[in-house]
Amino acid sequence: MSDFGKWLFWGGLGLAAIGALFWLGGDRMRWFGHLPGDIHLEREGVSFHFPVVTCLLLSGLLTVIWRLLSR
Repeated sequence: MSDFGKWLFWGGLGLAAIGALFWLGGDRMRWFGHLPGDIHLEREGVSFHFPVVTCLLLSGLLTVIWRLLSR
């Protein structure tokens, strides 16, 4: 099996695990995307949501995980 195939397999498995966590623990994960600092604007007929702080938190967490796994 090539290295790309291994990364693809483990990446898909990881995405499936994250999806299962959100699906099964949906009620407990309501804070996700609604942290202080996330932008949410509503006007007549238009709604805009950009989770700035959530993206930064996720980026930091994934960076730590990546560094731990790459050792």
